[in-house]
Formats: sequence, C-alpha cells, structure tokens
Amino acid sequence: MLKYIGKRVLLMIPVVLGISFILFTIMEFSPGDPARIILGDYATQEQVDELREEMGLNDAFLVRYGRYVLNAAQGDFGKSYRSNSPVVGEIAARFPVTLKISLMAIMIAVLIGIPVGIISAVKQYSFADILSTMAALLFTSIPAFWLGLLLIMFLSVQHHILPSVGSDTWKHLIMPSLSLAAAQMATIIRMTRSTMLEVIRQDYIRTAKAKGASSRRVVFHHAIKNALLPVITTVGLSVSNLLGGALIIENVFGISGLGTVMVNSVKSKDTPLLLGSVMFAAVVAGFVNLGVDVLYTYVDPRIKAQFVKKTKRQGAGT
Repeated sequence: MLKYIGKRVLLMIPVVLGISFILFTIMEFSPGDPARIILGDYATQEQVDELREEMGLNDAFLVRYGRYVLNAAQGDFGKSYRSNSPVVGEIAARFPVTLKISLMAIMIAVLIGIPVGIISAVKQYSFADILSTMAALLFTSIPAFWLGLLLIMFLSVQHHILPSVGSDTWKHLIMPSLSLAAAQMATIIRMTRSTMLEVIRQDYIRTAKAKGASSRRVVFHHAIKNALLPVITTVGLSVSNLLGGALIIENVFGISGLGTVMVNSVKSKDTPLLLGSVMFAAVVAGFVNLGVDVLYTYVDPRIKAQFVKKTKRQGAGT
C-alpha cells in the first residue's frame, strides 16, 4: 500500500508541471504588461522598462519558466505582482475560507444525497422515487451562481434570514455551501440510486431475503457496502468540482477565498499568484483522489486482498 501511495504521489509531479506550463504560457501570451498594471497608466515608459528589468520579464520565456520551476521546487513560489507579498502567505490566508465552504457543501450533499438515493432505490417507482428523481434533475440543471442569486433574493433581501456577503460567521457560509452542494447532491442521488438498484437485484440479495433476513438488514448489511464504491468515487470527484466551483460562488457572495484570488490574478495578470493557487488546488484534488483510492481498501476487502496478493508476488519475484 505504501509503495502504491508513493507512486501516486510521484505521478502528481508531471501533472502539476503540465498545469504550470500551460498556465504560464497562457499568461505569457495574454494581453497586458504586468509592469504597466503594477505602476498604473500614469507611469512613464522608462519606469515600466526599469521595473520589467528588475522583475526579469525581459528574459526569454523558457528561461523565466525554468527559473520559476526551480524556485518552486525549493518552496519559493515568488511574490504577488499586485500585493508584493509571498504567494504562499496569500494562499494560506485565503484557502481556509474556500475549504470551509467546500467541506460544508460536500457534507450537505452526502448527508442528503446518499439517504435519498437509497430510499429512491428501495422504493422504486414510488412517489418518493419520482420526487427525488425530479429534484435531482432540477438541481442538476440549475447553475450554482443562479441558485446563489435566488437564495440571496429570498433568504437575504426579502426575509433577512441570512447575510449575503462575507464569511465572518458560519451563517455567511450557509448560502454559498447550499449553492455549491445542489448539483453535487443531485449527482450523488442518481449514482446511489442506480448502484443500489443494481446491487439489490443480485443473487446474493435474493438469497439473503429467502433466508428470512429483514429488509433493513438486507439493505444496511449486504447492499450498501457493495453499492458504496461508485458513490465514494463520485464524492471524491465532487470535492475537486467544489474547489473549482468556489471560484464563481465566492464572487457571487463577495467572499475573499482562493477562488477570488484566482479571478483577481487573471484580471491583474498576476502570474505567480495564479500559478501558485491553481497548482495548490491541483495538489489538493490529487490527494483527495488518492484518499478515495485508499478508502476503497477499507470499504471493499476484495480490493485490499488484491494489494496484498500483488505485494506478495512482487516480494517473491525479488
């Protein structure tokens, strides 16, 4: 298992390098001069040229990218062009807010999506099944930012129940989390329903029922464990989607998180801050997916047995 985890961590390196190169290239050929943006429109061309030389912007493209990669490998991701503060400090200050919203959203999606999906599968074609299917289709079709605006109008503007801007208290995070959770909850409902329907039609489920096992025992003891693997995969992918979706939602609700940092970095052509933020999000998503794969071994003993057998064969071969 440790060898597998090590391989997966090493595989993240070329992925992160590829992402950094693509972003560096896009920022290089996009319109705008970082030195001009920093100094403003009233700065003279001599001042702009002097700042470009000081920042190393006059060097060749590959030279600057290579220098950035070498510095990043040593833990130095540069300083923000806009604030002149270290990129690591900017990310450390903003990411906790994005993490709170994403975790709250995934908790809402899981705590509602999995039970509703199970009930929908067990009571197939019932009123509850039809209602949950319609709700899943509805939430899948609604964009997160539009749902966020509706929540602001209803819960904040009209009824003054929740604050609409900021992230000072847990109340500020409810509407952003609900906006992000809706689409992911719909996906989890549909995935749980489809996998549960497939599992409860298996022969061993019929055998358990024939032996007199109660419906509750059949569902919770036999069916859920075998139906959870695709759902866990969906939840893991949802975490990555939520980190990306926070980029839009944070701007809708005026939250100063990692998504807002990315948007502002693009506007100001702040390449170091954008690269650092995106690569950090990519690494987090990679570790989440790795955690999902490790979780498989605890949910399904067959997968753990495959790891053990593979390790024994490799040990015998050496």
